Amino acid sequence: MNAIAAEIDRFRASPMARNAGWLLVGQGLGLLLQAVYFVILAHLLGPIQYGVYAGAFAFANLVAQYSSLGTGSVFLRYVSMDRSRFAVYWGNILVVTTVVGGALVLALNLLGPKLLNPASAAIVLVAAIGNCICVQLTIEAGRVFQTFEEMRLTAALNLLTNLLRTIAALAFLVTVHKATAGQWAIASTLVAALAAGIIVVTITIRFGRPRFDARLFAKRSAEGCGFAVAMSTSSLYNDVDKTMLSHYGMNHANGIYSMAYRIVDIATIPIFSIRDAAMPRFFKLGRIGIAASADLSNRLLRRALSLGVISSAVMFVAAPLIPFVLGQGFTEGVDALRWLCLIPVFRSIHQMAGCALTGAGMQNIRTGSQLTAATINFFLNLWLIPKWGWHGAAWSSLGTDAALAAMNWGLLRIQLNRNVIA
Repeated sequence: MNAIAAEIDRFRASPMARNAGWLLVGQGLGLLLQAVYFVILAHLLGPIQYGVYAGAFAFANLVAQYSSLGTGSVFLRYVSMDRSRFAVYWGNILVVTTVVGGALVLALNLLGPKLLNPASAAIVLVAAIGNCICVQLTIEAGRVFQTFEEMRLTAALNLLTNLLRTIAALAFLVTVHKATAGQWAIASTLVAALAAGIIVVTITIRFGRPRFDARLFAKRSAEGCGFAVAMSTSSLYNDVDKTMLSHYGMNHANGIYSMAYRIVDIATIPIFSIRDAAMPRFFKLGRIGIAASADLSNRLLRRALSLGVISSAVMFVAAPLIPFVLGQGFTEGVDALRWLCLIPVFRSIHQMAGCALTGAGMQNIRTGSQLTAATINFFLNLWLIPKWGWHGAAWSSLGTDAALAAMNWGLLRIQLNRNVIA
């Protein structure tokens, strides 16, 4: 107990609060840019074309997390403890993400026509390049700054990505006024490629050249795949509904639902900022034991849950503004957003409890709960979407996030009780 208390005291004096602050500032500005971008995109595409675009990108995102095979999370875990290992772990991120991501692009392009409606299937190749290679390189590279607790740079680069995307959308709106899903898919992927290039070059200049180590990759591959499975499960229960709506040809409904879900994702950014800033500390405290990481989880949950409640209340009250801001074609989005507005509350619980398990080396337990949630989500969507369209997708999302929150919290309590008994 003395060791835990000492580590907690060191944590309280740590730069985590400052890191979270940088993320919140950067992502707060990013939030503003995302809001502007989203409004522009809604007017640029309209609900049907937005639904076509959302279906293709959701389909690509179902497996995009496998591109890196968890090398970014492995980097975070081991380099946070030994920074001299930067070069080999960084090299493994770049090589694995590029090679595996390329293979996934080819597979998705072959499967797209069989699983999606023709309009979405036509842009799967571009969507897959953007999601499986460019975006994943950016995400995994961001873990380098997270590991070194330099969230100021993470915030700046995230802000740059959002700025580039907003400028591209504005340029489209000014020059062509309306765009197809295919046109915007190409523009979005080019922006993602530019952002990935900038962040990879920045890290290489700042921290050193990468070096691929096949033996190290093989040694950590099982652990990395475990992280990849865990991350992919969140993509499954977040994106399978949009993929199914596309499969059934419900492009208009997909546009309405994806728009509301995007607002929920934006509203959850502050919660993810707290999680990302704290993750290196979860790993460090987790070496002491589950009690230490659970203590951090409990204290962070108070902040995250408050943010979740505030976000939910604001979305419910402000939902009637949607048709005035995004256009009359998105009028149904009022109901969709009100159905989905509780998701940030559930996310605050399952993210903080799940991070405590991950930090204590119990990722397999967390992965099990996420796989269960993904399975629940799939069968609920299979049952509800053909009958109820986006309403069914919304009910499924609420049920899944609530179930995951209950499972992660319950599993954390069980592990704590076992630790006390032992």
